[in-house]
Amino acid sequence: MSSADEIREFLTTRRAKLSPERAGVPMYGRKRRVPGLRREEVALRAGISVEWYTRLERGVARGVSDEVLDAIGTALQLDEAERSHLADLVRTANAERPPRRSPTPQWVRPSVARLVDVMGAIPACVTNGRLDVLYANDLAEALFSDVFRDPVRPANLARFVFLDSRARTFYRDWEKAAADTAAVLRAEAGRNPYDRGLSDLIGQLATRSNEFRGHWAAHDVGFHRAATKEMHHPLVGDLTLNFEMLDLPADPGHSLLTYSADPGSPTEEAMRDLARWSETRTKLSAARAESEAQPGDALASESGG
Repeated sequence: MSSADEIREFLTTRRAKLSPERAGVPMYGRKRRVPGLRREEVALRAGISVEWYTRLERGVARGVSDEVLDAIGTALQLDEAERSHLADLVRTANAERPPRRSPTPQWVRPSVARLVDVMGAIPACVTNGRLDVLYANDLAEALFSDVFRDPVRPANLARFVFLDSRARTFYRDWEKAAADTAAVLRAEAGRNPYDRGLSDLIGQLATRSNEFRGHWAAHDVGFHRAATKEMHHPLVGDLTLNFEMLDLPADPGHSLLTYSADPGSPTEEAMRDLARWSETRTKLSAARAESEAQPGDALASESGG
């Protein structure tokens, strides 16, 4: 959709979600023909004219100030993520031409990779705004072993959630995981509307997943910075992990994700079991690689002799 369409759909869906009762609008026994608030009610609460608000909801964003956006955000009771998303949409609509952005690098700096590896006691990985997993330590690869079964690289958490049937078992509340994932991608699309890789991913998900299309049409956005993750791992069973997402300022678009268990919890013991399995798997993989390399080395030695 165009930036004007995005603004229209976003404001329309926010207005429809806000009930008159929640907004404190007197009802006076009148039957309402629209869900949520009317345009004039939003304009009144924002302290702007109905015509001005109507123009913005139609996608005409020229001349809209930060103060007006803040007033509209308050009138619609938008949260931090929704306010940021609206500002992103208006900024894109007002741009004279598409901004020339340097593409987000798809590699992780060695110092960041070492940091992730050092955090070996907990699963840790680096993702970009499209939820590509760019780097993961051994325990993260063990935790997300089903995600890494996808032969396409980089592995992608959104692709796993919506296109892999194993995700419905892995996430104990798959519906919430799906809603959160779509909201994260919608917010990223507002920040980086010209990201070709993101557009391709959204197109793939929309083509192949009815559930994704439904979530995408809702225009919900969110910041996913900290949460409790309820998972069911195929090897160690149910897990309750504390999730943290930390932005990496030196690498715009990259985030560090960590998953930790509460001390003394059943999950902590399950993660120890998973760590032992991961260590065994790593040793077996190294031994296999070494045995496969030996015939070639022997042949090279004979040829050289």
